[in-house]
Amino acid sequence: RDDDSKLAVWGTPQKYDPTFKGPIYNRGCTDIICCVFLLLAIVGYVAVGIIAWTHGDPRKVIYPTDSRGEFCGQKGTKNANKPFLFYFNIVKCASPLVLLEFQCPTPQICVEKCPNRYLTYLNARGSPDFEYYKQFCVPGFQNNKGVAEVLRDGDCPPVLTPSTPLAQRCFPAIHAHKGVLMVGNATTYEDGHGVRKNITELVEGAKKANGVLEARQLAMRIFEDYTVSWYWIIIGLVIAMVMSLLFIVLLRFLAGIMVWVMIVMVILVLGYGIFHCYMEYARLRGEAGSDISLVDLGFQTDLRVYLHLRQTWMAFMIILSILEVIIILLLIFLRKRILIAIALIKEASRAVGYVMCSLLYPLVTFFLLCLCIAYWASTAVFLSTSNEAVYKIFGDVNTCPVNGKTCSPETFPSSNESRLCPGAHCQFAFYGGESAYHRALLGLQIFNAFMFFWLANFVLALGQVTLAGAFASYYWALHKPDDLPAFPLFSSFSRALRYHTGSLAFGALILAIVQIIRVMLEYLDQRLKAADNKFAKFLMTCLKCCFWCLEKFIRFLNRNAYIMIAIYGTNFCTSAKNAFFLLMRNIIRVAVLDKVTDFLFLLGKLLIVGSVGILAFFFFTHRIRIIQDTAPPLNYYWVPILTVIIGSYMIAHGFFSVYGMCVDTLFLCFLEDLERNDGSAERPYFMSSNLKKLLNKTNKKPAES
Repeated sequence: RDDDSKLAVWGTPQKYDPTFKGPIYNRGCTDIICCVFLLLAIVGYVAVGIIAWTHGDPRKVIYPTDSRGEFCGQKGTKNANKPFLFYFNIVKCASPLVLLEFQCPTPQICVEKCPNRYLTYLNARGSPDFEYYKQFCVPGFQNNKGVAEVLRDGDCPPVLTPSTPLAQRCFPAIHAHKGVLMVGNATTYEDGHGVRKNITELVEGAKKANGVLEARQLAMRIFEDYTVSWYWIIIGLVIAMVMSLLFIVLLRFLAGIMVWVMIVMVILVLGYGIFHCYMEYARLRGEAGSDISLVDLGFQTDLRVYLHLRQTWMAFMIILSILEVIIILLLIFLRKRILIAIALIKEASRAVGYVMCSLLYPLVTFFLLCLCIAYWASTAVFLSTSNEAVYKIFGDVNTCPVNGKTCSPETFPSSNESRLCPGAHCQFAFYGGESAYHRALLGLQIFNAFMFFWLANFVLALGQVTLAGAFASYYWALHKPDDLPAFPLFSSFSRALRYHTGSLAFGALILAIVQIIRVMLEYLDQRLKAADNKFAKFLMTCLKCCFWCLEKFIRFLNRNAYIMIAIYGTNFCTSAKNAFFLLMRNIIRVAVLDKVTDFLFLLGKLLIVGSVGILAFFFFTHRIRIIQDTAPPLNYYWVPILTVIIGSYMIAHGFFSVYGMCVDTLFLCFLEDLERNDGSAERPYFMSSNLKKLLNKTNKKPAES
């Protein structure tokens, strides 16, 4: 600090100002141009939403669509009583066109019920079963053609197989009996032309058609788990909220003790985790199937399968042991800095105690973020369903020269393409197109994502400036709480919106630009995975890493810039520069002290999340004998457990984010306090007595001056 040449590189230290008493009240508007841009962008965003809502149709992603592009099971249509989609020849769904066009190259119609018996068109024609068979033919079918013409024109399916509905689609009722695949009660099926075929062909077609729908089936099972466990999930989240609030209240009065208790508890929880993993590992020794490799097992949706493997518990034990060693080593080497961090946390506890309503402010941020997410999601869905139906020619790949070309269902029967490919059909393929309107929709989707990032970052910035202004008022009050304003949080919030909307928009805009670039890089990376270009993959990895680091740095710089904005009312660039130079002039304290407090808060979050997560695990796996019959039956017990863990972390993060912002604000004020004042009667330190004691600083009495 005494080397003036080094200090000059990072700006001039703050000078003593007798009029400075904390956040400046007489300030002007900053970054007005960015404020205007934000308002114009919001108007444009509303216009995009109106376009999406007037042209979009969410039914396109909810209901299955037949070959004519009509919805199945949609009220108010002729298919209202026909909720299921039936494939004429599901074997053709094994074609590569399924992956390219997302549509099986076989006629599809909406039906009331899926077929429940084996029946071929040849056998049904002229028999009493023909009336049952006709309901699976195209609407308006008239029995005035020969068998060959009906099958050639795709008026009726060549064969019906016993089927079951899955995601509103009819799939063969495939099941295994003593290791043999069967459909119904048979291991072979007739293709409708008198030829018996092996059931594996039917299985392959069903697998291809069902590939995209397996995720939906998984989602339905997860949804079922939520319907029977939602109230227990809420109870778990309430427990997490109570624990977080209790932790914060105890920090207010017992900060030093609570921090050390928290450290010891985290070490004990990790130690118990290591012990439990070892006991499970030892218990599974010798059990059949417990030595299977995780690689050989592959991915399983039922996570309980992994808990019967010794390798799983060995991996858990190694991970927890590494965490335990890292935490213990950090505590040993940072023990002196932890004392200063505890003093900062104590000061933050007092600040939060004087501004108790700050604990409720994360609810405001959460509500505003929910609005942003809801608007973005609804707009994205409506935009994605604004495309028109695209129809393509589906025929024999080898004999049809126009296979895959776009067509019109109305004109196709009399067109040249129909004569070139007698057995082809013009049927619905997907929603989209190559028109200018389709390309415009892609641009609107990018704009929708960009505006979401911008508005979400703006909401977070508003919360940070509001909290920073309130806590800065506390630090720079020489006589606490007498010198504090009546409503510090509300005053800070009103100052931020009235004077600094443009600065907040500027900081959020920079971050949003980096984030949208990262999204585009991820999209390009997915597209390049199919290409075997090692240089392109290396370059993409480097770009993704660089922009990830850039986003982290901008977040850190923005956070400290917002604190300077809250205190001095300067524009974003000036605030960012002053904050950066102030931190660089005290780089050692920043690198160690500030990160130690972050580490301690992380331990607090892990303690809350770990406690609630362990409780949820024992409850939902019926391991608490007293209430084991109370837990609901589940398809996947990890669904409510993960939900409780993630929700608990978000709740704990919400409470601790207030403390984190308070510590960061007090830390910057503390650094400025050291530069502005020297402890004399004319220039007394504003820091707490604990901080002065740890730093060997004192305020001289007037008699000694």
